[in-house]
Amino acid sequence: MLGLSAVLALSACGGARSSGSGGGGGEDQTFTIKFSHVVAPKTPKGQAAEKFKELVEEKSDGKITVDVFPNSELYGDKDELQALQSNSVQVLAPASAKFTTLAPALQVLDLPFLFDSVDDIPKVVSPDTPAGKAIFENQALADNNIKVLGLWDNGLKQLSSNTEMRTPADLQGLSFRIQPSDVLAAQFSAWGANSTPLAFSEVFNALQQGVIDGQENPYSNIESQNMHTVQTNITESNHGYIGYVLVINNDFLNSLPDDLQQVVQDSADEASDYNRKIAAQLNQDAKKTIEDAGTTQILKLTDQERQAFKDAVVPAVWDQYRDVIDSDLIDSLLAQK
Repeated sequence: MLGLSAVLALSACGGARSSGSGGGGGEDQTFTIKFSHVVAPKTPKGQAAEKFKELVEEKSDGKITVDVFPNSELYGDKDELQALQSNSVQVLAPASAKFTTLAPALQVLDLPFLFDSVDDIPKVVSPDTPAGKAIFENQALADNNIKVLGLWDNGLKQLSSNTEMRTPADLQGLSFRIQPSDVLAAQFSAWGANSTPLAFSEVFNALQQGVIDGQENPYSNIESQNMHTVQTNITESNHGYIGYVLVINNDFLNSLPDDLQQVVQDSADEASDYNRKIAAQLNQDAKKTIEDAGTTQILKLTDQERQAFKDAVVPAVWDQYRDVIDSDLIDSLLAQK
């Protein structure tokens, strides 16, 4: 049974449209899920969010309505996790780096060169792998009333700036926008660059105004936010991963009847499969759009050039965060390399 404060929170934030608590409820009881995210609807996350909405509403026979708010319309990077914990929104899919303060171990997904290709992603972070368990069974998230429903991909990150970048030395002294992750700051430091945490919605203006020199993102994020129109060079480095952790307010989830809790999880599983299928294609489409725009040169690194970026951060940056992520997990991941 929910405590009084949780019930009041649910009522105040519109989670349920009629009375009731977890494990049962009247046949006429309906619920609303607010799903907030910061990217464009056409991105892998944006499309997966719409698929989640479609599945939940269909599987629940209309007992659950999902309202999706893209492009930071409702909450941005800085306040979306607080909104989730207060039940102002019920579902989010933030990049793993956004959990640095709440659950530092999730920075495992920020480790540079964790994956060499998108095909490696499910092998490394499925729920039954050591890295997957650090995400799906994360106690720090549970302690903060957050349950993980799935992990969504946005593929591998590329570097952009107004400088040709073929070696780490080419990044020397440049300033790059990062998500708020100590691992990402260490990555750029190892390459001789500076880094500045900024909300995703602020990146285009910061690039346009010269507040920062460059940034790292998958092609779909670069293209959907028009970053390529203010960056003359993209280095296809595939050096890092953006994984979105699909999470739900646990009090809200437990307020649902048991069958609807299962609907939410089943829908999350199916939306996760859908996301993985479309992410690679959407990034390829975005890359072509950037090429066709003619504003940006895309540099494809040779194996030797990419290895030079990798050697500067692996295992040095990985070892630097053993105590934060988990030393045994770092050893396990390094062994796979």
